[in-house]
Amino acid sequence: MEIRELTCINCPIGCQLTVKMQDDQVLSVSGNNCKLGDIYARKEVVDPRRIITSTVALEGGHMPTVPVKTKTDVPKGMIFDIMKEINSLRAKAPVHIGDVLKENICNTGVDLVATAERK
Repeated sequence: MEIRELTCINCPIGCQLTVKMQDDQVLSVSGNNCKLGDIYARKEVVDPRRIITSTVALEGGHMPTVPVKTKTDVPKGMIFDIMKEINSLRAKAPVHIGDVLKENICNTGVDLVATAERK
């Protein structure tokens, strides 16, 4: 049996989680104060994922960049590839909250969206 210790990142509490596994199967999760901790732990040990936040260069706007994020979480192992693609993007003003600046970034099935208004 394998035991993994994690700190939950779903909220500021940061519950200390213990995950018991056998043959890459989660047997139990303990230490969580809510269901989100259980969900996070199970996902983290099998398929760790993250939401990426960054900025994209903005052309023709009053500000040089627009803040962006992935619409949902993406595989943790792809963060550097996704950041490379984000860093190569250029958006044209105006940009509105929720505008998709890149569909299916790095073939993840996840869109990159603006998180602020930029004129």
